[in-house]
Amino acid sequence: MMTHTTRIIPNSLQQIFEISPQLKHFPKGTYIFYEGTEPDELYLIRKGTVAVSKLLSDGRELTLRICSRNDIVGELLLFSQNPTYMFHAKALEDSEVLTVSKLSLEKHLESDSDSALAYMKWISIQYRRTQTKIRDLLMNGKKGALYSTLIRLANSYGVETESGIIVTLPLTNQELANLSGTSREVINRMLNDLKTKKVLSIEKGIITIHNILYLKTAIHCENCPIEICCME
Repeated sequence: MMTHTTRIIPNSLQQIFEISPQLKHFPKGTYIFYEGTEPDELYLIRKGTVAVSKLLSDGRELTLRICSRNDIVGELLLFSQNPTYMFHAKALEDSEVLTVSKLSLEKHLESDSDSALAYMKWISIQYRRTQTKIRDLLMNGKKGALYSTLIRLANSYGVETESGIIVTLPLTNQELANLSGTSREVINRMLNDLKTKKVLSIEKGIITIHNILYLKTAIHCENCPIEICCME
């Protein structure tokens, strides 16, 4: 049984991408948009997986979101004054996205109050998700950052089995480090410690969490709603 619900965007948001939709293809490893560039489109993922990340001053990369089918990307800064992307979005696998231009989106939101309200609610949820992740990184240290990341992965990509929660999204230790805002060497040590304690196991990049209560207890988990405590 999946530990998370299927991503379903409201019909009013779906209609935004029916205005003048364009389907774009992004091979694995290519960028949908770059940090520092001006936003001019909104993106709806139709296929594949996309990471939204921030390049830190010391060269490390902090991944804030991993987005999949029916996730919207690029919405947070679209209508800011003199906006530029604070993050970049990269395809982790071959991906397809629907796009709608900023101008078309603005006209649609002005004429359709239901879509405008749904759009504002969507942005509010994304801000809450980002705020809780930053909170975890700042308040719980490197160990807490990894533990909260594992919990979010379980909520977003977990399948419950007799042996534990299998995270169906394959991740390298470097990708886990990016999600946790730390180095690969630190992640290696912490994962080995969790393996020794039989909290989790890893086989071919697939993580199985055997004792998620251990992770939640260690970071004083507040049991936020899954729509907030997730990777999207």
